[in-house]
Amino acid sequence: MLDALQRIGHVAPATVFEPLRGDSSWGYRRRARLGVKYVAKKGRVLVGFRERASSFVTELTRCPVLHPRVGELIGPLAELIGGLSVRESVPQIEVAMGDDTCVLVFRVLVSPSAADEDALRAFGDGHGVAIYLQPGGLDSIRPLDPPGVVLTCRLPEFGVELEFQPGDFTQVNFAVNRAMVHRAVELLDPRPEQRLLDLFCGLGNFTLALARRASEVVGVEGEAGLVARARANAARNGIGNARFFAADLYGPLDAEPWLLGACDGVLLDPPRTGAIEVLPHLARVGARRIVYVSCYPGTLARDAGELVNVLGYRLAGAGVMDMFPHTAHVESIAVFEQM
Repeated sequence: MLDALQRIGHVAPATVFEPLRGDSSWGYRRRARLGVKYVAKKGRVLVGFRERASSFVTELTRCPVLHPRVGELIGPLAELIGGLSVRESVPQIEVAMGDDTCVLVFRVLVSPSAADEDALRAFGDGHGVAIYLQPGGLDSIRPLDPPGVVLTCRLPEFGVELEFQPGDFTQVNFAVNRAMVHRAVELLDPRPEQRLLDLFCGLGNFTLALARRASEVVGVEGEAGLVARARANAARNGIGNARFFAADLYGPLDAEPWLLGACDGVLLDPPRTGAIEVLPHLARVGARRIVYVSCYPGTLARDAGELVNVLGYRLAGAGVMDMFPHTAHVESIAVFEQM
């Protein structure tokens, strides 16, 4: 991260934060996409992770980085799918876990038979997981046995519980996510009289925590379904000072109502493509402090260069977060202050 900031953005933080880590480097992963492949010559099914840019599925019997409720089921899942009539038409299994509940979403290219559904149901009952099917796009995900289960993740420090759907984006490492939200709130340092923006807000992971400390927090997200669930999460937590809007944060924003008022601070949590398109607006609304959460050092560095060298902010601090132990992936957090 520090190398990218210097090399790409030509900036350096005044302070380097201690890395954020979870309570364990094993069994942390609560979201995953498992590849599935029926090998006709061997007459059996492989369940594992696909190699990058390849259809090759690595054969596994267990996975120690997945939460144990799923990591110990790799072998049994392969055996289950091998016994289905649709075994050649199940290309992947999506794992979605909350604090208390686990969902396995089976992508099915043809409809399972009644016997297949009975086998899936028995597997779910026997292993304490909820079985969902996905015959098409994300909007086709449905529980095998309606109404399904409720997935939630908690932020105990802020008295917040977020409800989400199996296809929604959530952080894979709940322990690091809680530490990350704590640090982001600490760095933004919201006051009871302040108005804040949370851009790329998703389900309200940061928005609702910030709303416990600020006068008003406005969350903005491009996906309308996530905005609806963020509003529902605010209501279920009794938070009335968080408002949510759907907007394309990479498009024209001058007419957006949430940009009309002054703003004391901003939380940015963009995808890999970064947030450079919205940065000029943040300076215009007078944001004195910006906390930037990044999943890709390259675009963080590029955007840091814009904030510091063009818009006149100071990079007060930055650090990394070990969201994905045993991988080369790094997440970062940085705080910028108005000069």
